[in-house]
Amino acid sequence: MESIILLTGNVNFPITLDPGVWIFDDRKVDLTTYFQPEEKKNNELEEYTKAVSEHWDREIREGAVFPPTLKTEKKYEKERILTGTFGIPFKPFLDNSVPRENARELIVETSAGEYTFPLEQAEDFVLGFSAEGKPLKEEGPVYVYFGDGSNAENPIKRVSKFKVR
Repeated sequence: MESIILLTGNVNFPITLDPGVWIFDDRKVDLTTYFQPEEKKNNELEEYTKAVSEHWDREIREGAVFPPTLKTEKKYEKERILTGTFGIPFKPFLDNSVPRENARELIVETSAGEYTFPLEQAEDFVLGFSAEGKPLKEEGPVYVYFGDGSNAENPIKRVSKFKVR
């Protein structure tokens, strides 16, 4: 299966997308937690004060603890990349293609058919590109997730092209 996807159609700049390099992109998101609702913060000042108090008490009891070294942070990041499930927001790619003023919808072409969405909805898409540290080769190269996560259990698979109309 081809791992390159084209973003073409009614755009000023057609773009070639290569999901193989997105693992190094800082915009990637962890799909295991991305669609979970965020817990509300009660009172940020109160939480900050509580955290500082706990830290101060621990330092008095145990002594100062130095932050982890850069070496351990790199090890953690490498492990996270090798085992993580990641996606990347579609909006930056759509914005960089500069859809023309009369563009209204995005067609997602797959081996099973075409899906048509309004551009406003397409801006919220997240493109899944890895599962448990492995590229999506079988049903990939990307999965299309809706921004609200409503299709998180059954994303659009086997995407071959994006076409703005």
